[in-house]
Amino acid sequence: MTRFAYVRAKTVVAAVETMANTPGAKFLGGGTNLVDLIRADIEHPDTLIDITPLPLTGIEELPAGGLRIGALAKNSHVAAHPRIRTRYPVLTQAILAGASGQLRNMATVGGNLLQRTRCHYFYDTATQCNKRTPGEGCTALNGGHNRNHAILGTSPHCIATHPSDLSVALTALDAVVETESTNGRRRIPVRDFHRPPGTTPDVETALHQHELITAVELPQLPPATNSHFRKVRDRASYAFALVSVAAAMKVEDGRVADVRIALGGVATHPWRARTAESVLRDAPATEAAFREAAEAELATAVTRPDNAFKAPLAIRTLTATLAGLVRPR
Repeated sequence: MTRFAYVRAKTVVAAVETMANTPGAKFLGGGTNLVDLIRADIEHPDTLIDITPLPLTGIEELPAGGLRIGALAKNSHVAAHPRIRTRYPVLTQAILAGASGQLRNMATVGGNLLQRTRCHYFYDTATQCNKRTPGEGCTALNGGHNRNHAILGTSPHCIATHPSDLSVALTALDAVVETESTNGRRRIPVRDFHRPPGTTPDVETALHQHELITAVELPQLPPATNSHFRKVRDRASYAFALVSVAAAMKVEDGRVADVRIALGGVATHPWRARTAESVLRDAPATEAAFREAAEAELATAVTRPDNAFKAPLAIRTLTATLAGLVRPR
């Protein structure tokens, strides 16, 4: 039995102050990942600070356009919200592609951003994992099975993929993460929120030790922008991505006027496809151009025998997703 203290926070200020003054504490929202990690003997919090009473569940209009989503908004509520479904369908699609209905009813937007990898070696405490125990080594890199592992953003210390579908969509949308701590409020572009592994794969986000995610802001997309999320996986439901694509694109006079792309399932963090975007801007909105952009993005992929299939699969998936955004005339 893992013993821990339990504190129920009534305000954001109280939550961050308790965290700052309590060594070994963790915030508890939906708990769909943290509780699993505690049971698996990976996370060992001395104190759980329950933040579910906090007023962070709303979805509101921003003065300059866009939407502000409270960090404790349930994934199922966000996916079903009329403004999300109408203006950001890529986000609804990404949420509905992840987990099960029961989990989506519990999981929160803030918690989804903080999901830890589902690498089987991370969860198997009998194996080596630099993300779980810094400096221990990486079984996936040292003769282990790495079919589900990353081919982009890897390092000699870690090739584990990031699991969140929601984060991939938020990355494509240029979302901003709002946080609160005893040092005040901070705004972090979601593209900078998740950190590549480098030499410290255990440090997964840009959050400071005592920061609490309070909201995610979605900027207004250019008019006439189409968006879509596509996920390729081993089975039709309740499976993590082998490859996923979140894309938003505006086409004018047969050419790409604006495009935003993020990839999941292939990288150590939600992967913003900057190379593909650069190739596509002002390019003809054709399947040939989409494939050229996809090939350029995957040109730097580092594959291994078990996961080499991911590069051509990602190229095909990205090409098909972009082609599907072009409205028929």
